[in-house]
Amino acid sequence: MRANAALIEAIGRDPHFQTLVRRRTRFALALTALTLIIYFGYIAIVAFAPQWLGVPIGGGMTLGIPIGLLVIIAAFVLTAVYVHRANTQYDALTRQILEEIK
Repeated sequence: MRANAALIEAIGRDPHFQTLVRRRTRFALALTALTLIIYFGYIAIVAFAPQWLGVPIGGGMTLGIPIGLLVIIAAFVLTAVYVHRANTQYDALTRQILEEIK
């Protein structure tokens, strides 16, 4: 148990780990903010300008349908962006930190 505690403490003090935590947190907060802006922007349009979403665009479809789909697609795209960054950058930094600590 003490070996794990020592390892956790060593990792927490590592400057590369602190850099990783800062980068990951900053990026996650930016993506979260963007997601909230997209989602609540759509909800604000629904609440304050619903007539705008009711504009016909052809084929019996209104503007609200493609915009709603874009909100959903944006969530998947932003998730994919985070996963890509995690797999390419954050995982490499994590491996580097573990190699240095051991």
